[in-house]
Amino acid sequence: MRVLGISGSLRSGSHNTALLREAGRHVGDGVEYAIYDGLRHIPPFDEDLEREFTPDPVAELKRAIGEADALLFATPEYNSSIPGHLKNAIDWVSRPFESNPLRNRPVAVVGSSTGMFGAMWAQAELRKVLAATGARVVDAELAVPRAAQHLGDDGSLADELNEQLGEVVVALLREVRPGVGAAV
Repeated sequence: MRVLGISGSLRSGSHNTALLREAGRHVGDGVEYAIYDGLRHIPPFDEDLEREFTPDPVAELKRAIGEADALLFATPEYNSSIPGHLKNAIDWVSRPFESNPLRNRPVAVVGSSTGMFGAMWAQAELRKVLAATGARVVDAELAVPRAAQHLGDDGSLADELNEQLGEVVVALLREVRPGVGAAV
């Protein structure tokens, strides 16, 4: 089984990328886990350009998603919604709708922010967008508020939140392999 993590943040010290690294500790043996790091190279979606060719960074993202059995997104919240570059990447990947690699792919969404709500609105928006692409959105979530307080200097997550993150990961893995237990 292969799980791909996608961070909605481009920042080098991103709390959401740290959250994805923590999630990797919960996947267990026999699961390949990777974090996609090419989001910044995706050009703005342009239907005219799409008709001519698929830009290499878009083709790479589609390939990476297509090779994954499940996806874990971690999103910050920008102006009460998902970052534009993350939405842009999903717009590229979702076309054409009938054959897009998100269709029927299990996905889960988590998020963190420096504010007190942990990117809850952004997560809701991202789940809505992913469902519209045909992805199978897992009914499990984690909002990490005040990320600087809950994520240690080494990126480790406070115990209670780490347990909740593990539950999200297990729920995602169960979408691919129903027999996956809580011991993952």
